[in-house]
Amino acid sequence: MALELFYQTKVIEAGCDEAGRGCYAGPVFAAAVILPKKFYHPLLNDSKLVKEKDRNELRQFIEQKAVSFAVAMVDNNEIDQINILKASFKAMHLAIDQLKRQPKLLLIDGNRFIPYQKIPHHCIVKGDGKYASIAAASILAKTYRDEYMQQLHNEFPAYGWDKNKGYGTAIHRKAIEAIGLCKYHRNSYAILPKQIKLF
Repeated sequence: MALELFYQTKVIEAGCDEAGRGCYAGPVFAAAVILPKKFYHPLLNDSKLVKEKDRNELRQFIEQKAVSFAVAMVDNNEIDQINILKASFKAMHLAIDQLKRQPKLLLIDGNRFIPYQKIPHHCIVKGDGKYASIAAASILAKTYRDEYMQQLHNEFPAYGWDKNKGYGTAIHRKAIEAIGLCKYHRNSYAILPKQIKLF
């Protein structure tokens, strides 16, 4: 199914999405994107359905063609303080803050959002597979976060973040069992194993 370019065409709209909500470690990233008329790329889709090399190609294309885009993050310490849902919304707000054009409508991936100033918004479940601006935001949030997790991997290579990007894969969980948590883990998540053997 082809993505819809716009939800409506009367006012400027920005698509927003986040990456890293379910991870054990690292920040949550969010992006906001305003697309031009006639924007199209055949590979654009929900970032989870796009190959890594295609995501990187799309990131360059989006950054070149977008009317405006911005990416922001909230780190693991703040996630622990305010919870991951609020941190995801805060990252979106920070991204919207940085847009060079102020949108008059926000398209939010998901079913909940904390309103941003007085700008109306629509929450769209699986919106990154329906609207191009949300898909573009998902690509930017994912590629920026992956790049950041690669940097953290260089500091703590045992957890395999170059591959799992902080998600709770078997390699990541076994490393936690062997050496414990580091300063980039989300302590508010019940990560430490309770005497469970991992296979």
